[in-house]
Amino acid sequence: MSGHDDGVLAEGGRGPDEPDTGPLEEELRQAAAILDPVPAELRRLAVEAFALHDLDARLAELTFDSLVDALPVRGATDVPRMLTFRAGGLTVDVEVGGDGLLGQLIPPGPARIEVLSGPRPGVPIVADELGRFAGDAPPAGPFALRLRTGGETVVTEWLRA
Repeated sequence: MSGHDDGVLAEGGRGPDEPDTGPLEEELRQAAAILDPVPAELRRLAVEAFALHDLDARLAELTFDSLVDALPVRGATDVPRMLTFRAGGLTVDVEVGGDGLLGQLIPPGPARIEVLSGPRPGVPIVADELGRFAGDAPPAGPFALRLRTGGETVVTEWLRA
């Protein structure tokens, strides 16, 4: 016999032969917070990403972005941004302008759509039987769309508005 019960953990969840690192760990955390703090923007983005994760969702890949893929039109100003996302057999076409979002699901069908843009709940939008949807508020900053069609959830890539 070893003289101690191997199955019993000491206070704090450590084994009987492990030192108590609680105070040391706390000191190291405080030193790191002072000497090498996490930038506020990085902390905010990490919290937002965790708050908005959806493990059951399929990721819709960006296949067209008018900022990158389209030829500029001479003399055109305040042109809406055109985006196309694909996930399996679903295509989501979205126009982002100063008046908000306008979009179409292909194949057409009803869906619940959320505009994600931070830790707050997404702005709800409903796609009709023809797959058409519109949102009044243009997204500010990074955004993504979460679509719920029947039993499937699809989330688009995150983009800057």
